[in-house]
Amino acid sequence: MKKQTARRAGAPGRAMSQAWIQHTFSRRRFQTQSRATAIAILSVAILLILGSLYLSQVAAFAITNREIEDLIGRRDEIKQQNEQLIGEIASYRIVPRLYARAVEIGFRPATNEDIDYLVFVDYNPNRQASPYVAATQRYAEPTAPVYDETFGGWLRAQFDHFRRQFQTFGG
Repeated sequence: MKKQTARRAGAPGRAMSQAWIQHTFSRRRFQTQSRATAIAILSVAILLILGSLYLSQVAAFAITNREIEDLIGRRDEIKQQNEQLIGEIASYRIVPRLYARAVEIGFRPATNEDIDYLVFVDYNPNRQASPYVAATQRYAEPTAPVYDETFGGWLRAQFDHFRRQFQTFGG
C-alpha cells in the first residue's frame, strides 16, 4: 500500500512538474525572450558597425595627419636648404671674392696706360637734340592722339568716326 500511495502522491507531483515545464518553455516566453534577444543582437550589430566606421574614420584622419606632418617637415627642410643656398650665393657675391675671382681668371685693375679716350670733332655734350635717330626710335609705335577735352573736339571726333564708317561701308 505504501507503494500505491507514493504513486498516487507522485502523480499530482508529476502533473505539477509538467505544468512547470510547460510554463517554463511556453511559446509566449520564447517569443518575448526571442524578441529581446533579437533586439539585443541587432543593437550589438549596429554598435559594432558604428564602432568600425568610427575607427576607420579615425584611422584615415590619423594617416592624413601623419602625411601632413611629413610634408610640413619636408617643406621646412627645403626652406632651410633654400636659405643655406641664398647665404652661399650671397657669400659668392661679396666684392673681395669677386675681385679675387677676377684676378684668378686674368683680369687686373686698369691703369692710366690701359685707358684709351676717343675724341670726336663735332661732338657737343651740351646739345639739346640729336640729329641722328636711333633705330629703336625710328620704328617706335605711334604716340597716342592728343585728347581734346572740349565738347567740340569730342563731337568732331565722333563725326569723323561716323564718316569713316560710311566711307568703308560704301566701298
